[in-house]
Amino acid sequence: MSIYIPVIFVSALYYAIGHFMNKENAKILLAGYNFMTDEERKKFDIENYLVSFKTFFKNQAIYSFIIFQICYVLMDNKKSAILLWSLYIIISLVYFLVKSNKIKRID
Repeated sequence: MSIYIPVIFVSALYYAIGHFMNKENAKILLAGYNFMTDEERKKFDIENYLVSFKTFFKNQAIYSFIIFQICYVLMDNKKSAILLWSLYIIISLVYFLVKSNKIKRID
């Protein structure tokens, strides 16, 4: 049962990030955006970025928990389930970073 604690915690945290992030608190919470000048922020398409950001983190919360459940049921070694779950999270975060870099600045 204790193996579920980090999985549930991370899933809840990801969902909360996706739910509570908005344009007002992005100035404080989003890395990179919080160091931009006001002129740079005006050029950045924050609305479209936040749509993909929020969707990604909400989906990540749900799908990562489902993937862990499937791995936990199908594998004999429960540590392997955690390892695959962690690998999924890392790969999906790298994918999001690559995808989010394609969001262009407004010129």
